[in-house]
Order: sequence, then C-alpha cells, then structure tokens
Amino acid sequence: MKDTLLRRLGPALLGGCFAFSFTVGAKSEELRIGYLAPTTGIFAQVGKDMVDGFRMYLEERKNKLGGADIKFIVEDEQGKPDTAVTKAKKLILQDKVHMIVGGLLASTGYALAPVSTSEKVLYVNPIAAADDLTQRDFAKYPFHVRTGWTSSQPSHPFGQWACEQGYKRIVAVGADYAFGYEVVGGFQRAFEACGGQIVQKIWPPLGTKDFGPYIPTIRADADAIFSLMVGPMSLQFPKQLSGAGNKKPVIGGGTSYDEFVLPAMGDEVLGHVSALQYSAALDTPKNAAFVKAYRTKYGKVPSYYSESNYTTAQMIEAVMAQNKGKFPGAETFIKQLVALKVDAVRGPVSFDDMRNPVHNIYVKKVEKKQMFGYNKPELWNTVIKTYPNVGQFGQFKKDEFLKTPVYNRDFPPCKFCK
Repeated sequence: MKDTLLRRLGPALLGGCFAFSFTVGAKSEELRIGYLAPTTGIFAQVGKDMVDGFRMYLEERKNKLGGADIKFIVEDEQGKPDTAVTKAKKLILQDKVHMIVGGLLASTGYALAPVSTSEKVLYVNPIAAADDLTQRDFAKYPFHVRTGWTSSQPSHPFGQWACEQGYKRIVAVGADYAFGYEVVGGFQRAFEACGGQIVQKIWPPLGTKDFGPYIPTIRADADAIFSLMVGPMSLQFPKQLSGAGNKKPVIGGGTSYDEFVLPAMGDEVLGHVSALQYSAALDTPKNAAFVKAYRTKYGKVPSYYSESNYTTAQMIEAVMAQNKGKFPGAETFIKQLVALKVDAVRGPVSFDDMRNPVHNIYVKKVEKKQMFGYNKPELWNTVIKTYPNVGQFGQFKKDEFLKTPVYNRDFPPCKFCK
C-alpha cells in the first residue's frame, strides 16, 4: 500500500520539487549598496541632492539594476571624514554590502579609499574629488573607481579660458582644505602656463560665514577674482563681496555656483563664470528630460551632485546587466565599469587608465532667463564654451604632471604674490 501510494504521488511530488526549484532559481539576486552622504549638518542639502539623484534612477528602474534587486542603505557621514570611515565599516562588516558609494568632501575620499583597500570592498566614488585617488596614489587603492571628477579637472581648461579673456592678474579665494587647494592649484597652473599671474591666495576656513576679514585684503590691482566655495560658503561669499562694492569680474570653481545653491542666489551673481562637467542649463534633449523629471519629483533643479549620482547608478546598472544581475566581484566589476562608454546626462563619458572619467568641461555664465518651457526667468548656468573629452591631466603631459606634488596650500608656489 505504501509503495503503491508513493508510486502514484511520486510524479506529483517530483513536479512540485521542480516547480519549487524553478521559482527559487528565478528569484533575482540582491545587490546591497551602502551609500554615504551628509544628511545632517551644514552639508545636508548637498547630501540630499546626492541621495535624490541616485534614488531617482533606482525608482525609474523599479529598484532593479541590471536584473538585481537593490538594497540601498544610506548612512549619514555628516561631512566628516572620521564619521564616514566609521559608517563605511558598519556597512561593510554588519550590512555585508557589495559596494560602498558616496562620500562628499575630498578629504572624505582620501579617508574612505584606504578602507576599501583593507576590506577589499568596492568603492564607487561619484563626488569626493580628491586628485591623488586616481593619480599618484592610484596603485594604493585597487578597489576604488571614480565616476565623478578630480578637483582640478575642470580648472585646467578654465585657466586657459581665463587667459583667452585677457585676464593678467587674478586673486584666488578658496576654502582652506584639500578640495580648495586642488581646484585653485589646477587653475593657477593652467593660468600661469599661458602667461597669467596669481597675485594673491586667500584661504578662509571651511564653513566660513563671515568673509569680512578677507574681502578688504583682496588686492586692488587684480583684474579678476577666482573663488572656490562649498556648501553655505557658496551663498555667503558673493553676497558679501557685492555688498562690499566689488566691481571686479568674478569667476570660480563649479561648486561656487552649482545648482544646489544657485536658486537661492540673487542678482549679485549675474555674469559670474564657472567651469564644471555639468550644468542644469545644458541644452540637450537628454538633459532637458532629466531636469524636468527631477524638478517634478523633488521641486528643484538638479545640481551636479544629483546628476553625478544619477549617472553613477546608470553605470552600475550597465555592469550588472553584463553579468545578468549577479555581482561579479569587486575586481571584475571595476574592469567592466572602466571599459564603459556612457551616454550620460552630462554628455559622453569614458575612463582613462587610472579609473577616472574623461568627459566634457563646460564654461558657464550665470544668466537670468527662461529655459525648458518654465514660464518665468530664473538663474541658470548658461554654457558659453565646451571643452570636449577632458581628462584629469588636461593640457599637460601625464608623466610630467605626476612628477610634481599634488596641489596643496603651497603648490604651485605663489611666485607673484607680495
């Protein structure tokens, strides 16, 4: 009786096993992404743009990338490198993430890269622009890949542009930390290479709100002012500079006028010029669609922080799709990512042999105008010149460039300062 029953039920049981096996096999793999951004503190708005850009891409793909279900874990790194390290270790050791993504400040990038090396965990870096992560220290960080930019990358063509405008003597005012040194240093190197002179360098501390002690010291014989501000500094410096009666042309690094802060600015920034790999005013169908979708979803124009993270998610999806939704391991993932040629919102993006993007750099002028069908004039970073396919060494030869120190407070030396 027992044998007869088993013979009768066997095919049904076996079919059930096959059906169960098929269901389990069809279930998507899970990709765990640990995301680091400042969600509290003075950089919280920047952090929100970072997270929103990445999440928007995820939501457009119904929380799947290349066939994998995404577990997206956000940790608040507070804009502090030591906090970022603590949170990264938590993500790696407790949450068992496949990769860490994010980090805001250049100094945070320098802190996170050694963690990726020691833990052998992939670090995908959309924002932390620390130059040497993909330059002199490149070999130290085999699990790091950058999807954003180096601090000095836009500065190299921008320094050349400043010469072409006829500027001869420029005062640089930059936030006193690694990112400021690298943005100002790249501009100085390029500007002086074509005959210009940086005649003064002023370093307000990171987070400065009152520029009263610094503005009166700006040399009267300068043709223009180059500024590099981040976070709330970007809003305060041009207001106080205008209030002090400045009449000199003002140009600057991209974060000085990025869209995370531009809508809060006033007429004091009209005509100011900056350089970066993205502008919300980039007049292409892809960017127009991105701006409209982002603004509909979040009620504001996307910043570079938004676009860089949106594009990073796009790149992660492309690699995961190559592997049919399975994480291939950190080393294979990096090799496949840097082989990509991406049609991104910012324009075409490829990678050099040191895991850093090659992309367009846009020189942008702040203008009040209507764009993309919006019915009132607003401040936009209008693109006035495009430098195509700019690498991290710009117009300089790689081998010669790498023999010099990373840009810092004292390099390049201010040989025309008094």
